Amino acid sequence: MQIEALAFDTGGTVLDWHGGLVAQARRLGASQGAEVDWHAFVNTWRRLAMKGIVGQLQPAFHMDDVHRRTLDEALAQFGLGAWGDAERDALWRAWHRLDTWPDFAPALQRLRQALPVVSFTMLPTALVVDVSRRNGIGWDAIISCEMLGVYKPHAQAYATAARWLQLPPAQILMVACHNFDLNAAQDAGFRTAFVRRPDEWGPEGPPEPNPNRDYDFVVDGFEELASRVLAQTR
Repeated sequence: MQIEALAFDTGGTVLDWHGGLVAQARRLGASQGAEVDWHAFVNTWRRLAMKGIVGQLQPAFHMDDVHRRTLDEALAQFGLGAWGDAERDALWRAWHRLDTWPDFAPALQRLRQALPVVSFTMLPTALVVDVSRRNGIGWDAIISCEMLGVYKPHAQAYATAARWLQLPPAQILMVACHNFDLNAAQDAGFRTAFVRRPDEWGPEGPPEPNPNRDYDFVVDGFEELASRVLAQTR
C-alpha cells in the first residue's frame, strides 16, 4: 500500500539529546567544581525518565515533569545532590535547546515536498515547538502523546494518531531508531522504518543498535531513507 504520510519519533531519532545534555552538564559541572562521568550521568537520567513515562495512560504529568523529577534522582545517584535550583533548572531546560542530527533537516525538506511529515512523540508539545524553531524544522503537524493522554508504546496512541491523520495505519510510515516504538507501530498496522543512530547514547552506544524485526526500511541515515521512500512514491 502506498505511503501517504510519515510519522517521526523525535526524542532520540531526530534530536541529539545525549550530546546536548552532556555539553550542558559539563558546563554546569565546571562552574560547580564537579567532575563525574557526564556520559553515564546523562544516560542514567534518560533511563529514569523513560521508565517514568513509557506506556502511561492519562497521567497528570508530562515528560517535562518527568525530566525534572528524575534529574533530582540522577544528581543524587552521582553525588551531585548539592546542586541548587538554578543549576538544576538550567540543565532541565537544556531539553528545549537540543540540536537535531545533522542529516535530518535536508532529508525532511525533501520528504515534505512529496508527503506530510509529522512529529509523533512522547515529548511535550512545548518542547517540540522550541526545538523545531531552534533547528528550523517545519512539521506538517505535531502529535505529542501529551495531547493524546496515551503514551507510546500503548496501541491506543498509534490508533489515535492514525485517526487524526485520517489515514489507515498501513499508509503511515513510522520512523524511529528504537525497536520498542517500531514494534508497537507495526503491531498497530503501521509501516516501519528503522534509522540507525549509533551515537544516540554517546560512547556507550545504543542498547539496541540493530532492528529486532523485519521492518519495511532499515537505513543508516535520513538521506537514504528519503531517497528510498521517494522512489516508492513516484
